[in-house]
Amino acid sequence: MAKKKNRPKAEVNSGSMADIAFLLLIFFLVTTTIANDKGIAMLLPPKPDPNEPPPEVTKNDRNIFKILANSQDRLLVEDEPLTDVTELKEMVKMFVVNFGSPDADDIDVYNSFPAPLKSYVNANGKLPASSDGPGEAIVSFKADRGTSYELYMAILDQINGAYNEIYAERVGITTDEWRTLDRKKPEDSDKYNRGREGIPRGISIAEPTQIGG
Repeated sequence: MAKKKNRPKAEVNSGSMADIAFLLLIFFLVTTTIANDKGIAMLLPPKPDPNEPPPEVTKNDRNIFKILANSQDRLLVEDEPLTDVTELKEMVKMFVVNFGSPDADDIDVYNSFPAPLKSYVNANGKLPASSDGPGEAIVSFKADRGTSYELYMAILDQINGAYNEIYAERVGITTDEWRTLDRKKPEDSDKYNRGREGIPRGISIAEPTQIGG
């Protein structure tokens, strides 16, 4: 009986596997969208010169809306405790469009408001103890170094939300539509400029204090 010849075993050619894996890696790198966390988009003031005295504050106290957050995440708003941070947006909005003692520029701003926003001012504003007008209103926010990041961001969201709501209502759009305005488009740029004219986003963020209080 004839002996069977030794036949070579079938093998899978793995010589090109590395090339295939490399091509797949390149494919996923090209097609995958990587999230880019840009942080807080905020222009910070320059560091004060220690050789120069601090600038003199000339604002009337009624034109400064004070928000304090301590290391235990407790809020003081206008020297009063506030437990629900979501109430802050309405409080800031009422302060900014108070028109307690408006000048000529503030009166022009008020006259540019649509009827619903004028009605809001007439119902909630014109208090002599609050801001003179949008041109003078400053929202001052000071945190403690122990204040949580979550509360810090929540407060900033409420403050900016109040301004965005004012701007949006002024030009007759929703707040979501205001946030998505594309200033490269002439129509959107016009709405953006009209919404903000005479109402600066007056937010003052003080350097955090040491932990305590």
